[in-house]
Amino acid sequence: MGDDAVVRGQEQRKRDLLERLEREADIWVASADGQGLPCLVPLSFLWDGGAIWLSTRRTNPTGRNLREVGRARLSLADTRDVVLIGGTVEVFAPDQVPAATADAFAAKALWDPRRPGNGSSYAYYRVAPTEVQVWHEEPELPRRHLMRNGVWSV
Repeated sequence: MGDDAVVRGQEQRKRDLLERLEREADIWVASADGQGLPCLVPLSFLWDGGAIWLSTRRTNPTGRNLREVGRARLSLADTRDVVLIGGTVEVFAPDQVPAATADAFAAKALWDPRRPGNGSSYAYYRVAPTEVQVWHEEPELPRRHLMRNGVWSV
């Protein structure tokens, strides 16, 4: 960000964030097991207007961590337009997910965890944001917190 760049206000940052959550297909998912061993993977996601839906195998490290610890840290890919989201995780079997949500996930991700052959190996993970930070480089670090304790500041 150059010296002549405009620093976005929180309202604009939130608009930009919501647009990216609608547009982007993949998100980085950080989790940890009960002993604190970290795991970081990119996963397809769906933003439903209030939460982020993910899907991965129940038995891989990310699936186990999300299920057992119940927390995740998410990030969109651009390191010059940072988005960090912390949230609580709720786990759903494929037949427990609202059909409209599962259909929208499949359409956006271009694959369907419910497809025959996957059996019950995949689960859906609903991440309810509790903390959101958004900033473009150093000038936007002040006031980067758009959500704390699950409440939007704007």
